[in-house]
Amino acid sequence: MDVLIQSEVFDAGAELNRFCQRAANNGAGAVVSFTGLVRDLADSPLSRMEIEHYPGMTERAIEAIRAEAVTRWSLSGALVIHRHGQLAAGDPIMMVATAAPHRVDAFAAAEFLMDYLKSRAPFWKKEVTAQGASWVDSKAEDEAALDRWA
Repeated sequence: MDVLIQSEVFDAGAELNRFCQRAANNGAGAVVSFTGLVRDLADSPLSRMEIEHYPGMTERAIEAIRAEAVTRWSLSGALVIHRHGQLAAGDPIMMVATAAPHRVDAFAAAEFLMDYLKSRAPFWKKEVTAQGASWVDSKAEDEAALDRWA
């Protein structure tokens, strides 16, 4: 699978090793990966982050943007893993890996996928602290990051 939406924790190193083996078999000369972690809050420690999604819709939306990246940058592979459910600070939340004949395409495609996941992927995130819970709003800088891909 090239798009995995799951509640279970994943081993980024093991996922990357599997991805690199497949990429090498497909003629890749470069692999770029990024793993995002649940960030603790500066003003009030995070008790947990709750991530919701609509099964089926989320996978289709992410697969579509993954397919666009593969075509746009002639990738030999792209992997997206994103978790849902309850996560603690420091937990891996998502991973993107891209493979291409050359590094420039692999880096660009990875950034494209990360920008999309941050701003447009259909996930809803709630931060829970001792003071209560609040939904995570989109940030202007995340929205602006998408402009470079238009």
